[in-house]
Amino acid sequence: MPSRTTFATCPLCEAICGIAVEHEDGRVLGVRGDAEDPLSRGYLCPKAAALADLHHDPDRQRLPQRRVGERWETVTWEEAISTIGAKIAALQGEHGRDAVGLYVGNPSVHSHAAVLHLLVLQRVLGTRSLFSANSVDALPRLLTSLELYGSQAALPVPDLDRTDFLLILGANPAVSNGSIMTAPDARRRVRAIRERGGRVVVVDPRRTETAELADAHHFIRPGTDAMFLAALIHTILGEGLERVGALAGTLQDLDRLPGLLAPFSPEAVASATGIDATTTRGLARDFAAARSAVAYGRLGTSTQAFGTLASWLLDVLNLVTGNFDRPGGAMFASPAIDLGELAARVGQTGHFDRWRSRVRGLPEFNGELPAVTLAEEIETPGPGQIRALVTHAGNPALSLPNGRRVANALAKLELLVAIDIYKNETTRFAHWLLPPTFGLEHDHYPLVFHAVAVRNTARYAPAVMPKAPGTRHDAEILVALCAAILRGRGAAGQLAGLALHQTLGRLGARGVLDLLLRTGPRGLSAVLRGERPLSLAALEAAPHGVDLGPLVPRLPGVLRTVGRRIPLAPRRFVADLPRLEERLTELTAGESDRSSRGELLLIGRRDLRSNNSWMHNAPRLMRGRNRCTLRLHPEDAGVRGLRSGDRATIRSRVGEVVAEVEVTDEVMVGVASLPHGWGHGALGAELAVAGQTPGVSANELTDDEAIDTLSGVAVLSGVPVRVEAALP
Repeated sequence: MPSRTTFATCPLCEAICGIAVEHEDGRVLGVRGDAEDPLSRGYLCPKAAALADLHHDPDRQRLPQRRVGERWETVTWEEAISTIGAKIAALQGEHGRDAVGLYVGNPSVHSHAAVLHLLVLQRVLGTRSLFSANSVDALPRLLTSLELYGSQAALPVPDLDRTDFLLILGANPAVSNGSIMTAPDARRRVRAIRERGGRVVVVDPRRTETAELADAHHFIRPGTDAMFLAALIHTILGEGLERVGALAGTLQDLDRLPGLLAPFSPEAVASATGIDATTTRGLARDFAAARSAVAYGRLGTSTQAFGTLASWLLDVLNLVTGNFDRPGGAMFASPAIDLGELAARVGQTGHFDRWRSRVRGLPEFNGELPAVTLAEEIETPGPGQIRALVTHAGNPALSLPNGRRVANALAKLELLVAIDIYKNETTRFAHWLLPPTFGLEHDHYPLVFHAVAVRNTARYAPAVMPKAPGTRHDAEILVALCAAILRGRGAAGQLAGLALHQTLGRLGARGVLDLLLRTGPRGLSAVLRGERPLSLAALEAAPHGVDLGPLVPRLPGVLRTVGRRIPLAPRRFVADLPRLEERLTELTAGESDRSSRGELLLIGRRDLRSNNSWMHNAPRLMRGRNRCTLRLHPEDAGVRGLRSGDRATIRSRVGEVVAEVEVTDEVMVGVASLPHGWGHGALGAELAVAGQTPGVSANELTDDEAIDTLSGVAVLSGVPVRVEAALP
C-alpha cells in the first residue's frame, strides 16, 4: 500500500501546530509542518518531529495491567474497571467521599475528550480531594482572572502580531511557544515586533532564548517581580501617564491604586529587585507612551512567593495604560467554543476559599486543593485521609515540590489507579495501570488552546492512525470507570451507571464536540449575522483549519463580575500587599542577604526538546549534550571552585541532588538554574531511553512548605540552595 499524508494537529504542547503526517501500513514515516495551517503556517519544533518515536515507543503501554508485588500482569478491561469501581465505591462507603482523590496532569488538556469526561468523573467521585497541575504553575493566573473578570476562563493573551511594545517577565516564549498563550513560532512573532519598528524588553533572572531576540534584557532578583511591577504602575500613576481610554466606565478603584502602591516607588524597590530606579522609570514611561503595548508573564511570575500579586499587577499595568481589549494589547480570543460560556454552563467559572485543606488549612480553588498538600493529605490519619488516588496523565512524583515525600506518600496508598501510557516515576506505584490511546490514534480539537490563541482559528483533526486492537480511548475508559463506581454503590447506582454509560456512550466525545460547536458563538447563531456556521462537518471539510481572523475587542461579553466592571483592587489582593512590603523591607535592610550565607536562589528553565516530565523517552529528542545541567554565573562558580563539566551537590531544606555544572553569564549573580522534568532513575520506572540519561529532579529541592500564602501555589522560582563541589 502506498504511503499517505494526513493533516493533523500536534498534541504535544500549547502551540497546537498543524502537521502533515506521512504514514504507511501503521508506521509513521515522517512529520512536517502544515504550511496551510492559519495559525502555525508551517512551523514545527523538534517535539513534533519525534511523534514517530512516541507513537512506536516500545515502552508505551497499551493494555490494562495489575501490579502483583514487583511484577505486572495484563488483564482484561472488564476485570480492571469492574474491580477498580467496586474498590473505590467500597472505600468511599467506609471512609467518605474524600477518601478517594483525583490528580489531573498537564497532558490531559491536550485531549478534548479527556477534558470533558474528567468533569464527569469529578462529579461521580464527589470528592473534595481534587488536585491538578493548575495549582503547580497556573493558579495565580486563574485566580487573577476570577477576581478581575469574574471567571477563571477569562484569560487575556498578548496580541503579539500587532503590538508595538512587548514586556516579558518570567516567560520564555521562544522556547515554550506560549504558556496560557498559544503562539506557534513565537520566535518569529517576537522578531517581527522589532522588524516593524516595535520594541521587546525581557526582565528575567536568566538571559533566556527570548531575551536574545529582545532589544533589552534586565536581570531581576527571583521572587521580586511584584515589586518591580508595582514600581512601574507607581511611576505611571505618579506622573499622570495613565490613559484608560475606552475602559474609563469599566474600571473600579483606580483612585485607590496610588495609595496602595505608595511603598513601591522605583527608588524603594531598586536594591531588592536589582533594577535601578532610572531603568524602571524609563521602562514605565516608554510602556505608557507606546502606541500599543502589552505586558506578559507566566511560569516565573506565577511560581514564586508573590505569584498572585505579580499576576494581578501584570493585568493592572495593561489596564491602566489602556492596553486592554484593544489591538496590540492584552485581548481575549474569540474561539468557536467559548470557554467562558462553557464554564458558566457547567458551573466552572470558579470559586475560591469556600473550604480549606484538612491538614494545613490551605484554600481550595474551583473545588481543587493546592497540589502541595497532596502528600500530607495521604500521610495524615483521620477523617478525610486520602486512601486511594486516581491519576490522569500526571506524574506528581516528579512534578510536585519535595518529590521524594510525594513518592513515599504514593507508596502508602491502598489503591492507586493510573490512567497513563507509561510506567514512570509515579505510575510505578500504581496497583492498576489503564493506558489510553495516544496522540495520533485519536481525534483532536484544541478546546483549551484555541481559547488562548494569539489569532482566532478552529481546527478539527481526525485520528491519523487506527487504535491497536484491544486499546481504548480516554473517553471510553472514563465513562466505563464512572459507571463501575456507580454500580458499586448499590441498586440505585447500578441504574445511574447504566444510564450514564448509555447516554455518554451514544453521544460520545465527538457528539459533544459537535453540539458545542453548533451552540457556540460561531455555530447556528452565526447565520443571523450572515456568516457560515461552524460545525464538526464544516471543520472536517477544512483539513488545514479555518482562519477566524485576528483578535477583536470583546470585553463586555467576557466580564462576569457584578455590574460588568473590573475591580482593580480586589480585597484579597490588597490584603496581601503588607506581606510584600514586609519582604521589601527585609531585602532592603539586607536581613535576607543569602549570598553572605553562601546561598543561591534556584530557578528553573525550559528546553525546546522537552515537555515537562514525560518526553525524555524519545530517542531523537535525547541526542546531543547533557541538558540537565546546573547553570552558574562565573563569579558564583569561581567562589566555589567549580568549572563547566564539574559535578556539584545542590542542597535545599528538603533534599539534595548532584548535577553537572555549566558556567555561563546568562544567569545573574546569586542565581542557579536547573531544568524541571528530569530525574528518571527511579527503580520500577520502565523508560529505557530516559533511563540512560536520567538527569536529576529539581523537585527534590523545591519545598512543599514554601508557598504563595495567598493562593497556595508552590514556590518553584527563588528556592534557597547551597552549592558545592561534589565529593569524588
